[in-house]
Amino acid sequence: MATETEIEKEEVGEVSEVQKAAQNIPPWKQQITVRGIVASLIIGIIYSIIAMKLNLTIGLVPNLNVSAALLAFVLIGTWTQLLEKANIVTTPFTRQENTVIQTCAVACYALALGGGFASYLLGLNKKTYEQAGVDTKGNPPGSYKNPGLNWMIPFLLVVSFVGLLAMVPLRKVMIIDYKLTYPSGTATGVLINGFHTRKGSKTAKKQVNGFVRFFSLSFIWNFFQWFYAGGDQCGFIQFPTLGLKAWRQTFYFDFSTIYIGAGMICPHRVNLSLLFGAVLSWGIMWPLIHDNKGSWYPANISESSMKSLAGYKVFISTALILGDGLYNFCKTLFVTLRNMHATFKKRHLRIVTQEEKGENLDDIQQNEVFMRESIPLWVACSGYVLFSVISIIVIPLMFHQLKWHYVLVAYIIAPALIFCNAYGAGLTDINMASNYGQVALFVLAALSGEQNGVVAGLVGCGLVKSMVSISSDLMHDFKTGHLTLTSPRSMLISQAIGTALGCVIAPLTFFLFYKSFDVGNPDGIYKAPYALVYRNMAILGVQGFSALPSHCLQLCYGFFALAVMLSFVRDVIPKKFGNWVPIPMVIAIPFLVGANFAIDMGVGSLIVYAWHRIDGKKASLMVPAVASGLICGDGLWILPSSILALAKINPPICMQFLAAATKS
Repeated sequence: MATETEIEKEEVGEVSEVQKAAQNIPPWKQQITVRGIVASLIIGIIYSIIAMKLNLTIGLVPNLNVSAALLAFVLIGTWTQLLEKANIVTTPFTRQENTVIQTCAVACYALALGGGFASYLLGLNKKTYEQAGVDTKGNPPGSYKNPGLNWMIPFLLVVSFVGLLAMVPLRKVMIIDYKLTYPSGTATGVLINGFHTRKGSKTAKKQVNGFVRFFSLSFIWNFFQWFYAGGDQCGFIQFPTLGLKAWRQTFYFDFSTIYIGAGMICPHRVNLSLLFGAVLSWGIMWPLIHDNKGSWYPANISESSMKSLAGYKVFISTALILGDGLYNFCKTLFVTLRNMHATFKKRHLRIVTQEEKGENLDDIQQNEVFMRESIPLWVACSGYVLFSVISIIVIPLMFHQLKWHYVLVAYIIAPALIFCNAYGAGLTDINMASNYGQVALFVLAALSGEQNGVVAGLVGCGLVKSMVSISSDLMHDFKTGHLTLTSPRSMLISQAIGTALGCVIAPLTFFLFYKSFDVGNPDGIYKAPYALVYRNMAILGVQGFSALPSHCLQLCYGFFALAVMLSFVRDVIPKKFGNWVPIPMVIAIPFLVGANFAIDMGVGSLIVYAWHRIDGKKASLMVPAVASGLICGDGLWILPSSILALAKINPPICMQFLAAATKS
């Protein structure tokens, strides 16, 4: 064990490092650079493609903020080294610029992640309308709007900037007064600070080498696989690794590096929950329900109809999502209010000095820099009002089903929702934006009536979710900036630039997939499972339980209760046991998508576990870099593969596997 003297020396060394960094802080205007914006654009495009692919295939995207910070360091570090070798003088790459690039890039790809392209916006299109059943009550004729850049880009521009401005006045309260941790923002800040120290620079070089190596491997592997995928159910992605009978129930390893990388980043309990959900649904439930075909649902209709097996898949998974979401919504709201009450009570009882608070020099320095260049209150308030008025006018013109007074009410209550979500995210690192959006979906669908309810609910869901989610992301970025001594002004401007870029890049990325692949096909790769889930939530809000197939309501009750019970048990039992309790919202994902991706992510989790057992120190250092390389290599391959698909250049070979008796 380290002695007290050694610990004190380490603390003094750490303080001196922060003080040294504080003496060389560039002005906020110099923290935003042309090369930084270009790097943010490149990273934003790459991660928008990755997030869009994951959203359209499985609907689960790991946190990529740390990976984005690493890639920013790689790009600018490589650029400055090339210039130095060419004897060209360049501005030093600082932790502030690194933070600004990461913030801008994350804001850009966040819209591909949370912009609704695989959920509420895609749920508006004609294909999803038909999948929900054209004769389904509550799903009236004409209640669809096909994707188009002419309305998607303006819609995102209108709804995205309000969330940026709502939390600006409360940044000091959240980060300095309440001392909320914002774990993801803290992790990113610690990583960036580590890059820009002498020891951290050596560590970063090892991570960069690992990233480049596995990025290249992933890209080349996907290029190689492409040659064997010349037809339906062809290629390595249909390899029956566990046998043909298991393959028919989607149990196989499909050699997807993006899912392996995602599994390496996601916690073990997430991957175990996916495997549990895969076994429960595709291994047990769907075969049993299929055996009741002709009894529970008509035998003469397609299994993709909402009145057949697909209906059970969608509504049971929806029950799991709603049960887990409602429980966590209530829990987070309770924790938020309790902590706010305790904080207000402490502040009311006494005023303490910096010394009494036990703040060290690091905290004092970070707080001073964070408050030095404040953002005027009138800018935030007037901007919020301006964008709210624009939304109240524009959104009803785009979607006549959503009346202007509903939009007005949404913007009046939005600050309270935004504050609660941002406070809860600071405590738990959980962004509840989807849950707030789903509540808005049900309320607006029910209020708007049968003819307008579905469209009004989906659009209203997007409106609320966008505001709440973006403001939470901004607070995570403010926390990162607080730790890296970055100006809040440069953070807000970089977030605004990234959001503006994302409003254009995210729709373009979506159309890259939409035009190149069969998006929304329940039997294809890009199933976009949550589009149908969100539309059916809206139909439930309009029509009630009459939309469900036979015995589905009873199953939904059971799985809703199961979700609440699992969430409650996970919270009340000791943490070492609670980590083994499956997460209901994650269990629901394989219900719709299949078991193959859960196996891939399980392999990623197994790699991390084995690596930590063999060399834990090296694993902690290299796992984020290796996983990021695997994800980025697969994601970047989407560009050439999409170009080949648009040019109608198909793979030359179809590699298929058949049972021996049917090989002829």
